[in-house]
Amino acid sequence: MNGKQEMGTIIFVNNRMCVECISFCTKMCHNVRKRTGRKEIDNMNKIYDKVKECYKQVNEMTEFKPQIALVLGSGLGDYAEKIKIETVIDYHEIKGFPVSTVQGHKGRFVLGYVEDIPVMIMEGRVHYYEGYSMSDVVLPIRLMKMMGAEILFLTNASGGIHRGFEAGDFMMITDQIASFVPSPLIGPNIEEFGERFPDMSHIYDEELQEVIRKSADHLQIDLKEGTYIQLPGPNFESPAEIRMCKAIGADAVGMSTACEAIAANHMGMKICGISCIANPAAGISKKPLTHEEVQQSADRAAPKFQKLVTECICRMGKSLKK
Repeated sequence: MNGKQEMGTIIFVNNRMCVECISFCTKMCHNVRKRTGRKEIDNMNKIYDKVKECYKQVNEMTEFKPQIALVLGSGLGDYAEKIKIETVIDYHEIKGFPVSTVQGHKGRFVLGYVEDIPVMIMEGRVHYYEGYSMSDVVLPIRLMKMMGAEILFLTNASGGIHRGFEAGDFMMITDQIASFVPSPLIGPNIEEFGERFPDMSHIYDEELQEVIRKSADHLQIDLKEGTYIQLPGPNFESPAEIRMCKAIGADAVGMSTACEAIAANHMGMKICGISCIANPAAGISKKPLTHEEVQQSADRAAPKFQKLVTECICRMGKSLKK
């Protein structure tokens, strides 16, 4: 194409876009990026403001300052009723706070003492598959950090991928895979929470892992160890997906936890976690998977789980006093 030819409002001269058009398009793209970037920053400010507002509301309800934040998974919520309760706050009481919709998740904070250790317990978490944004999913974690918690103790009911795991086993989480769900850190960094690129080499604190090992040994509980993978849900995994998870190094699978650990790590919390193996994952067992089975299995394991968690918290509390 020689000479020049008009194509809409863009003029080509000797097969080259004219300098004027390039300059115009560059300015337009810059303006779009500028507006988009401003919108993203505004959204991130809204995320921080929302957490801060929830914190303000909770702080007006109680002056309690937890040292340890404990998240209870499916079927494990009864543990909170065993502690010395100081305050109970229903999620519905906190304006703008995400509310659990899953059966077996009560949806409330229980604040009180395990022995003399102040703890803040989540009786029920929210999940990404419930339709919440990832920033809402991790909002409770960020709130508990603002309340004063230094340690995050995560629990869940999961499917066992490792062939050596059976229903009712406990697996201490030593590492995680979260590549299949959005990171809660996507978007402009919230400087008030942490740095832009947090290291993930030791997301599960090695000292806390040793505390869990000693606690299990003291109680003569057989403790497994392994890598936890979070998938989006709410559907259970297919046998092919479980084979994939196994191939990339996962030992247990669930629909929570990993994103919470990312948010907590970003804020500088010490993190530990235990999975209750509720059932063999798809393809490991020929039985169809149901949420009822997960709850029933967790309920059966609850007495042993409660003893283990109590022992762990008491030992962790002593380390915080040093």
